[in-house]
Amino acid sequence: MKKYTTLFILLILNNYIFGQTQSNTAMQDSIIDKYLKNGAYKYHYTLQGWDDNINLALKQDSTIALLWQRKALPFWKTKKYDLAVRCYDKAVLYDRANYLGRRGYLKCIFQKDYKGAIVDMEMAEKEFGYGYQNDHSYRFYISLCHLQLNEFEKAEQILRNDFEKTIRERGENGIHFLDLFYMGIIQYELRNYDKAISFFDKTIKDYNKFSDAKYYKGLCLLQKGDKTNAEILMREAKVNFEQGYTINEDDATYEMYPYKVNWYMAKWTIPNYKE
Repeated sequence: MKKYTTLFILLILNNYIFGQTQSNTAMQDSIIDKYLKNGAYKYHYTLQGWDDNINLALKQDSTIALLWQRKALPFWKTKKYDLAVRCYDKAVLYDRANYLGRRGYLKCIFQKDYKGAIVDMEMAEKEFGYGYQNDHSYRFYISLCHLQLNEFEKAEQILRNDFEKTIRERGENGIHFLDLFYMGIIQYELRNYDKAISFFDKTIKDYNKFSDAKYYKGLCLLQKGDKTNAEILMREAKVNFEQGYTINEDDATYEMYPYKVNWYMAKWTIPNYKE
């Protein structure tokens, strides 16, 4: 009899919790509808109405991760990184699965907090499995962070392991041209110029007017003493850049990706360059 009484109590408790969860979800959905879909989303995220509506929503329920993610958006885009991370920490607190890896990506590309980005993305993969942000794996960004910390051997190892995983699952054609570009950069930094050229050639095969890849291939040719072909290729790269062919990731319009060529300075590295 005691056994059935316990089961009955547990059943009532489970139904109560389920009911409370459904009620809470419905309430949060109504807040999102009122203050985001019919509020903030009527404004561009740089306008005050965006933040005003989100603040009203947070007064109703400060545990909705999406609200914190949306509140952070204009801070990332206007380079107010401390405020952006503070908001994103809240998003991670209330929805770790969706926002931990994303925070790592934003730390890498926007904030340039490479050590912090590595911690977030390694933890995201450990907790939730192999994942992606903006068409690239966590491991791609982890490698990029090590590259930015001048830890070239570690960057190479991580990216090479990611290549091997991609090839096993999708074949060599599954490797993104930007991944190949950064492996070329890593080889350039390791002074393996022939290997670097090989990766830049693969990149250019996929994206034949990729100005940044052509420029760094030109630097490799310079290191090998081939000034004539380096000059030709680097001048071609500058023309391609002026035509708009450069790193074209979604957030590249907001942030300078690592090793994206700054032609204001780079033009002077072209042999025989004159204004």
